Amino acid sequence: MSSSFERRTFLRATLAAGTTLAGFPALAQTPSPVRWPSRPVTVIVPFPVGGAGDGALRVLAEVIGPRLTQSLVIENRPGAGGLVGNSYVALNGTDHTLLMGSSSITILSALRKALPYDLKRDLQPVGMISTQPMVFVVGATSPLKSLDDMLSAGRAGGISVGTSGVGSLAHLTTEFVNHRLGTRFLPVPYKGGSALVSDVVSGTVSMAVVTLPVAIPLIQNGRMRALALTSPHPATALPGVPVLSSKDSDLVIMGWAGLFASKSVPAAGVQRVEQLLRQALAEPGVEERLAALGVHAEPSTAAELNDLVNREVERWTMVGRESNIKLE
Repeated sequence: MSSSFERRTFLRATLAAGTTLAGFPALAQTPSPVRWPSRPVTVIVPFPVGGAGDGALRVLAEVIGPRLTQSLVIENRPGAGGLVGNSYVALNGTDHTLLMGSSSITILSALRKALPYDLKRDLQPVGMISTQPMVFVVGATSPLKSLDDMLSAGRAGGISVGTSGVGSLAHLTTEFVNHRLGTRFLPVPYKGGSALVSDVVSGTVSMAVVTLPVAIPLIQNGRMRALALTSPHPATALPGVPVLSSKDSDLVIMGWAGLFASKSVPAAGVQRVEQLLRQALAEPGVEERLAALGVHAEPSTAAELNDLVNREVERWTMVGRESNIKLE
């Protein structure tokens, strides 16, 4: 996704059905006279320091902060797969509180029986930050050499696929591929990335689904082989690795990060941050800095993020129902 056209293909691909689902309240079209911000703005990150989304946000904060006329404070509140931080903003956020949301926010809404907040009522979409594809990988000595090998083995059964946990994007990706392509991959949840990588390399688990930043160094040092990407286009970092969407156009599945606002933030504030976010993503050097973190800059409007969230909630609800996946 080296060009702006390619970067935006992900949003178009996920919204290809055309009709926007009922979701977040309609976004205001005329700016509010409210002067915003009037004090420091806090962005809650619902994951530990050091993740790709967290890193991308800190890069953008360097650009956005000085333009706000108020300080931009990043606060990490990890726990329960993002639930702790999401809940804090949804239930306790002030008119100066933002949230760095990700694909996990839609998974929680789709698979958790009861949430303490309502995604559509309590949070406002602002705009996308970045995306990164998932990669199906095997150990270097695996007999699976290609996407066709992977699908043939999956349809025959007996192929275990390591994932980062029950209800993770990797888990749901595996089940969605089963649903769309008739494979019978068996997801195996792991709690730690190092254990997963070790078992893939040794062949203890047949295959794994990992993020692109995790996959690249292991492929480059010859310990793993990539069989397929979930992006709409091949990745320049992995030449020759095919995309799953070549088999089914619905198989574009990206990890993503985006900004949301507390329901208390006025329309003027949402619109201002949306504009500053898109400007920051277009700044010289920002795209390259995000690429160094293993993610792609993915500017969008608030409405495009709104549509993406609604469509992902629908997709993961379907996968959860078909595969009997629940988060408690």
